Amino acid sequence: MTSDKKLTDFACHYADAWCSHDPEAVVAFYAPNASISVNDGAPTPIGEVARSFMRDFPDMIVTFDKLELRGGRTAFHWTLTGTYAGTGNHVRISGYELWKIDNAGLIAESKGHFDTAEYERQLKGE
Repeated sequence: MTSDKKLTDFACHYADAWCSHDPEAVVAFYAPNASISVNDGAPTPIGEVARSFMRDFPDMIVTFDKLELRGGRTAFHWTLTGTYAGTGNHVRISGYELWKIDNAGLIAESKGHFDTAEYERQLKGE
């Protein structure tokens, strides 16, 4: 199996973990003590981020769109669709996570990015 194939399989399974509605399934893709920052926010344990999204979008589906290599890191492009529990509004937002993969093949660091203004607009149903 090529490293590209392994990384693509990893990304597919990662998206599936988000769809599982089990935060620990997402955590399993991360190195111990790894964290994620979202839209340049403070680094946060991935379990907290996963639990938050899974709570806010009980029917959440995350699709794997593509991978892109960026200077020694991997950009995992995704699309999230789901119904926001706070308002009942349907949300569809795309973004990416910029991963640093460690020697064990786990995510050591992730920086998530998506259009915050568009996300907020959809949450409010504007």
